[in-house]
Formats: sequence, C-alpha cells, structure tokens
Amino acid sequence: MGNTSIKKAESINQVAIFGSSHITENHPLYTQAFEVAKQLAQVGYVIVDGGGPGVMRAATEGAKSVGGKVVGVTFSAEETMHFEGRDPLNKFDVEVKTENYVERTLTLMKQGQVYVVFNGGTGTISEFGMAWGLAKLYFGHHKPLILYGEFWENIMQCFKDNMIMRPEELEVYKIVNSPQRVLEAICEFEEELKRGEHKHIKISAEGFGL
Repeated sequence: MGNTSIKKAESINQVAIFGSSHITENHPLYTQAFEVAKQLAQVGYVIVDGGGPGVMRAATEGAKSVGGKVVGVTFSAEETMHFEGRDPLNKFDVEVKTENYVERTLTLMKQGQVYVVFNGGTGTISEFGMAWGLAKLYFGHHKPLILYGEFWENIMQCFKDNMIMRPEELEVYKIVNSPQRVLEAICEFEEELKRGEHKHIKISAEGFGL
C-alpha cells in the first residue's frame, strides 16, 4: 500500500490527474490511479480530475476512500463528439462546469498545481502537451509534471532524440512508478523551486504558471 509518512508540500494544495477514460475497474491502470490518489489525499492534497470514467473515476474513488476532497471539471459534449463526458459514478465533491473541451482543459490546467499523467490516448496526449508547454513558458515558477509509468522513459527519449528541445523543457517533469514516488516527487519539486535553482522563482498556492 506504500508509505504515506511523507508530509504534504506546503505550497502545493491541488493535484490534477490525467489518464485514459476507457479503462474499467479491473484494469491495472485503474488500480494504480486509485492508489496514487488515495495516498495523495491521505497527506492532505485535493484531487482534481475531469469528472469522467476510467482514470478520472479511479482517482476520485481513491481520494474518497480516505475522506479526501475531489474537484471535478466537466462539460456537456455534443452528441457528435467522441468524448466520454461526465461519469455519473464519479462522485466528486465540487463541480466546475465549463462550456467546451478547450475550456475544460484550460480549467484543469488552472485548478491543478502539479499534474500527474497516467497512460491514455489522444485526450491525455493533448493535456500532457499543454501542461508541458505551459511548464516551459513559465519555467522557474512552473507547474511540474509527474509522468506515471516506466513507458514514459521511451516516450521522452524519443522526444529528445527527434525533436528540437531546450534544456529547461527536460527539467519540468519526473518519471515515477509508484504512489510513494509521486509523493516524493512533489516534495522534490517544491524544494527545487525553494532553493532557487531556476530564475524568477515564485512560490505560492496559485503561482505555478496559471
């Protein structure tokens, strides 16, 4: 179940969770997201997710299993869209309604102060891309990314090998493979920013990029 003796980072309150909406409760990824959100909530973090099924519902259920608080960011999709929409089984505490997919993504970016990105499809890729781009734009007072799963090593190496990358773009994320490492990575990010390792440091509950 992991060691939750790590204390909550002082300047970070809300953690946004991203990942596949197309998995069921018996999928290993569902269990992983459940356990990560559970341990985050145990130490006091508020979970933010898209209010849908799959990883989003797993995150909500993990947080709620230990009495944690969850913010769901939703919108009502058109019938012609290939979008999962709100999951009635995702019992989050606070709903933030948005008008469209782009606004929903931007609101998720704003609500979260750290992003945990699990495996997923094109929706997860788009959210990851926006989060990564914002981290580069606001480098030094950015919102860090935590990429969950060893498969990210190959993906990020592919970017390094084939794309034109600046050094700071490779400093805004950490790849982890356990709930414990998620907790540790958040604290490590906070310490890096506090030490002033990057320029234009800003530490506040609302000052990580958006």
